[in-house]
Amino acid sequence: MGNRQKTNKKRMKSTRIFIIATLVFVLFAVLIFRLAFVQIYQGDMYDKRVNGTNVREVRHHLPRGKIYDRNNQVLVDNEASNIIIYTKTGNETEQELLEIATKLSTYISIKTDKITERDMKDYWIVTRPKKALKKLKDKELQNQQLTNNDIYQRQLDRIVESDLKEIGNDELKVLAILREMKKGYAYTPQPIKDKNVTYQELARVSEALPDIPGVDILTDWERTYRYGELFRSVLGSTTSRDEGIPKERLDGYISKGYSRNDRVGKSQLEYQYEDVLRGTKSVTEIETDRKGNIIGTHEVSAGKPGKDLVLTIDMGLQEKVEEILTAELINAKRNGGGAFLNKAFVVMMNPITGEVLAMVGKQIKQVNGKWVATDYALGTVNSSFEMGSSVKGATVLTGYESGAIQLGQSFLDEPIYLLSTPVKKSIRTMGMVNDLTALKQSSNVYMFKTAMSMLGKTYYRNMKLPLESNAFETFRYYFNQFGLGVKTGIDLPNESSGYRGQGGSPGHLLDFTIGQYDTYTPMQLTQYISTIANGGYRVQPHLLKEIREQVMEDENPVVFQSPSPVYLNRIDMDEQKIERVQEGFRKVFHEQGGSAAAHFNKHPYKSYKIAGKTGTAQSFYYDSELRKTYTDKPTNNLTLVGYAPYDNPEVAFSVVVPNARTNSHPISQKIGQGIMEAFFEDDVQEPHE
Repeated sequence: MGNRQKTNKKRMKSTRIFIIATLVFVLFAVLIFRLAFVQIYQGDMYDKRVNGTNVREVRHHLPRGKIYDRNNQVLVDNEASNIIIYTKTGNETEQELLEIATKLSTYISIKTDKITERDMKDYWIVTRPKKALKKLKDKELQNQQLTNNDIYQRQLDRIVESDLKEIGNDELKVLAILREMKKGYAYTPQPIKDKNVTYQELARVSEALPDIPGVDILTDWERTYRYGELFRSVLGSTTSRDEGIPKERLDGYISKGYSRNDRVGKSQLEYQYEDVLRGTKSVTEIETDRKGNIIGTHEVSAGKPGKDLVLTIDMGLQEKVEEILTAELINAKRNGGGAFLNKAFVVMMNPITGEVLAMVGKQIKQVNGKWVATDYALGTVNSSFEMGSSVKGATVLTGYESGAIQLGQSFLDEPIYLLSTPVKKSIRTMGMVNDLTALKQSSNVYMFKTAMSMLGKTYYRNMKLPLESNAFETFRYYFNQFGLGVKTGIDLPNESSGYRGQGGSPGHLLDFTIGQYDTYTPMQLTQYISTIANGGYRVQPHLLKEIREQVMEDENPVVFQSPSPVYLNRIDMDEQKIERVQEGFRKVFHEQGGSAAAHFNKHPYKSYKIAGKTGTAQSFYYDSELRKTYTDKPTNNLTLVGYAPYDNPEVAFSVVVPNARTNSHPISQKIGQGIMEAFFEDDVQEPHE
């Protein structure tokens, strides 16, 4: 038994030794394999980690897209300029930045007016460390509880004016450059000098580039507006390099690949079409070592310039309309226009396609005894007014469709006396009038009685109208179909939908029918008259005609996108009813007694075949700065809408002149004459057929 046990123990020991030896062999084999794998297959990666190399991307914007009018006249262009930039890696020491700024200051001039007192104090501490140290007491230096920030703040607080006077003009130049260098983000080019860079400066800096790391010369672009202030408020603007991306839009732009200091469209068309105009950035990879030194570059993408916008605007027509409107506005102001007359608007549009041909707004004020006009074209979409009788076409059509009146129906035009209500009447008592005559001669009473019929009432003296009714909702429903009281959809930000009166009394309803309750914008008024002109289609106004790829001057343009007309709705009315109102509008301009016939029923205006409607609304001037309404001094909003030729419309228009003292000066009709002559300029000598 004893020998057998000894034999078993020996076997077990041998087995354990074998297992251990095998495990050791396997572990050594795995280790050797792993080392070989790391050396052969991952050697480059670990070598880069050991050496601390890193790859970053630097992005540069290419030129922004240009903006043209419909006749290929350049409205907004890019002017190339050379700028001196600095790109930091984020690893530079304060002393290294100072050395670069000092060298660069010997090659360029730079303004020092943006330097702050804090900038000077920071610079003083960096450049005069021994003096800065003396600003501290020994016990402060030995106090372990004071942080570096605490110590630095005490140094700042103890710097006095005499210390700062040590910084001379040469050092101020260095400080101004250093200040700009520190603004930039890592691997993002930061302009050091971007204005008035001379050829001599470019030559000196170019030659010295190897000795001033991070400094470079780039070609940049500034927006230029070829027509000055003409149409400027609609074209919009871009942010400056100092502004960069507005804070409220930062997250959205960063998610699209923008940098914080990128210039972007700030307002109107520049903002509306930012995604089209901006183009794509060129991308360069920069490889740096552990210390941040650049050891190699590689172009990843050449980028692409922004696309060009072609607008529907005819700049020649725009310019003429602005001249006409300005001249008539100043003339009216000088001849009894009143204290509050200070602005006017015109919108001209193709009623079939919705292409806006001219969009004009002007404000006037006296400067050194002379009347000066400034651009206020944006007022055509964000300022609203009571428009008066110009909207009566919508009232008559609402009456037809609601069943309140029938085609050809007549009412007696007479003074209206309602219980406890001031008398309501037309500009003159007209007797029996039908729908066509009511439009032609602008009968208020016809509109009042249409509203009464919708309320289920027939007029009698001192009657009381019912308070509860859905007539307001019915009228607004149909007015909205024409574009009155709703946004037109024009491709501009911040369009106004107008103001909806808050009352609901029957008296307010009567005022609504003659355009003296809710307010509308000039653009809405143009959409409304276009809807009648084209037979009942509410077309969306638009300023974009097409988007094109940027090409060389001698190359044919490549159209990227050409929007089609957008019809927002078709009026819920029979074609016969719309044609009836069209005929009434024709009579306004071409038959004796028509409210516009006296000014337009003659050559050359008669030959243009204009149809439309005049309007006057009593209102009160509101001073937005003083937040005051002058209720003791009523004014008149003078309006005119029309289209021509009435049998094949090429243009629809609205003219709005708010806050005139009286309606005796026909400024709106004079402007209307001028703009029609400008539009049909080639036909002035020969009647338009």
